[in-house]
Amino acid sequence: MADESKDIYYVEGTPIPETPLPGKEPPPWRETSVVGKALPRVDAYERVSGSAAYPSDVHLPNMLHGAILRCPHPHARIRRIDASAAAKLPGVRMIISGNTPEADLIWKKDPVGDMRLFEPICRFEGDVVAAVAAETPYQAWDAAHAISVDYEVLPFVADERQALKPGVPVVHPKGNVSKTDRYERGDIAQGFAAADVVLEESYRTECELHTPLEPHGCVANWDGRSLTIWESSQGVYAVQSRVAEVLKLPLARVRVIGHYMGGGFGSKLEPGKYTIIAALMAKLSGRPVRLFLTREETYLCVGNRPPTNMTVKAGVKRDGTLTALEFSVLGTGGAYTAGGTSLADWLARDLYTCPNVRTISTDVFINAGPARAFRAPGHPQGAWALEQMMDTLAEAIGMDPVQLRLKNIPSVSQAREGNPPYTSTAFKECLELGAAAFGWEKARGEARAQRASRHIRRGVGMAGGLWFAGGGRPPSTVVVKLFPDGSANLNMGASDLGTGTKTVMAMVIAEELGIKPEAVQIECADTGTTQYATPSGGSKTVPTEAPAVRNAAVQVKQKLLEMAAEALKVDAAELVYRGRDIASRQDSSKRIAVKDLEALKRQGIVVGIGYRGPNPKNMTTHPFAAQFCEVEVNMLTGELKILRFLAAQDSGRVMNRLTYGNQVIGGITMGIGLAATEQRILDTGRTGKMVNRNWHDYKLPTALDVPVDVTVLPVEPVDTAANNTGAKGLGEPATIPTAAAIANAVYHATGLRITCTPIHPQQLVQRLADRPKEG
Repeated sequence: MADESKDIYYVEGTPIPETPLPGKEPPPWRETSVVGKALPRVDAYERVSGSAAYPSDVHLPNMLHGAILRCPHPHARIRRIDASAAAKLPGVRMIISGNTPEADLIWKKDPVGDMRLFEPICRFEGDVVAAVAAETPYQAWDAAHAISVDYEVLPFVADERQALKPGVPVVHPKGNVSKTDRYERGDIAQGFAAADVVLEESYRTECELHTPLEPHGCVANWDGRSLTIWESSQGVYAVQSRVAEVLKLPLARVRVIGHYMGGGFGSKLEPGKYTIIAALMAKLSGRPVRLFLTREETYLCVGNRPPTNMTVKAGVKRDGTLTALEFSVLGTGGAYTAGGTSLADWLARDLYTCPNVRTISTDVFINAGPARAFRAPGHPQGAWALEQMMDTLAEAIGMDPVQLRLKNIPSVSQAREGNPPYTSTAFKECLELGAAAFGWEKARGEARAQRASRHIRRGVGMAGGLWFAGGGRPPSTVVVKLFPDGSANLNMGASDLGTGTKTVMAMVIAEELGIKPEAVQIECADTGTTQYATPSGGSKTVPTEAPAVRNAAVQVKQKLLEMAAEALKVDAAELVYRGRDIASRQDSSKRIAVKDLEALKRQGIVVGIGYRGPNPKNMTTHPFAAQFCEVEVNMLTGELKILRFLAAQDSGRVMNRLTYGNQVIGGITMGIGLAATEQRILDTGRTGKMVNRNWHDYKLPTALDVPVDVTVLPVEPVDTAANNTGAKGLGEPATIPTAAAIANAVYHATGLRITCTPIHPQQLVQRLADRPKEG
């Protein structure tokens, strides 16, 4: 064992950032010695060895197991529930439904009316009908299946494109229109009149499902009047808030723990009905209840990336200047108000300089599961349409696609009131450096040269993107404790989604305190023991939490300087923190080891508290991206093979080069799913049910679909305004341009403009068969 009496966790000779005076913000980093390096995750062993305890691993003494009976119809009224036979089965301890007085709760407020925990009218396949708690999972499911329900099956609409037609069934009494949003700047008619070329095209993206590795669910346990929930969640404080609201409990009596989670991608930003059901059954039974959904359930009721139908009309001058953009989108958030078209038009508003823009977004109800946020909500869909139109415009005016985009680079956010400038933008550099590193011009020429002579054709494509957020979402509070041996403790409420958040935060502390990252012990995501944090999602975690962590570490240094000033009888401003010791700037002989500070010996630790301040006024922070790919298409079979990808990403300062690359490659993989493999299929004509709710029939991209050759090219603008670390969000922008780049590459290879996802062999073969014969 290590000798804990020694200061063994300090790093000798490491440059340490200057410590500001108390009350002053730390200046931006210049060169860093830890931050930016490619370091393995601090919890890597726990994750790969299986010793990390995920919520789905929690098993408590005397625990019951829950199962939910779900509506098998897309639209049905519950006439009667008879659970008498189920209650007599072995091991059954609790059954609740709309007939249970304690379960008559409002689950969520919605513009169409209050959503109850157990709705008398089920408006999508998979809505909850009843729930069972039993001694074993098998007994719980046997009992759920034994519950007799008399349904009045109602007419349904399962296709948003049919939802507004006369005579279709209505999802809610007031009709099928959820909301309509409009945005306009400039004079759209004048903009089209000024254009040399005006083009219009319609596009569609199919619905995608999150399908994280760890299903949604929780374990609930009561201790007197206090409730503890272990939930697979992206934000424990968000779960606490909703549970307390629904169950009418003080926040202080609801503790939510989620130290690890097996993926969420936005679908776990909020709790589910299963959370409340587990808590209720635990309360009524007097025993802990474990309730995790099956894989098949997760396809129906915990969110999706909604389908979108977009039309883009664009005007451009011969020199490449955009004069007008008109973007309309029809989408659905499912059976309830859930943002089916949210942010789908943002790129049309903001990605390129254009004085005349109009967008119309129409959200409709259908009898399908509600949408939830899905990695960069709306943006990949919007990029699918806008970025294909940009390539089409470039071809029409005889301009290279990269050059057309470079012609229209914005320096301000046109979509926000007052046109605030960006804290930094390297979109131009992403395009230029990405094209050079990819070998854009050479690859286009080589693909064109071999096109006419082979049935296997190559093409290259690219697309750009930005994420409308990515600058952080205060508030956030963290606590850093430093021990005399140089080890430290970080206490923060944020969740690590598997993206390496904890590692980045340990690196920030190591940078400021001159210690080893592995010396930082981390407590996270527990409302009972850790500090407040907003949910981890929307690419906000690092730019929100890292500045607070840095501020806490800086405060630790300030307190140590004050202790040393007392010991050395000098002013604290004359001292410099060097990690293992503190010394005078003028007289290096005046120094003292941190572990020898009498004040530290009396206290045992030094505690720093850091807060995330507000985002900068009159500015906005956006990450940008440009992605390039090369594909191969078999003109006989329609098979698509993605050969290589290059992602040039402007997400500000790279905090950890290893996890940075992980994030980008993961984003590209998800984008490949949108472009080429994924599609929720509903039987829209006969039953309204989902017909591919399993991992066999719902085609996630596999290792065989992802190219071996993936290059991640960080483009790092110096951003001193966004926050004190210079970091911007990464998770979302890494997936936004991917699908559109693939579609543009397929067009370059085949001459076919594929406007609907996914680009699978069946669609390509049909399109190839339908096109006029060459020659």
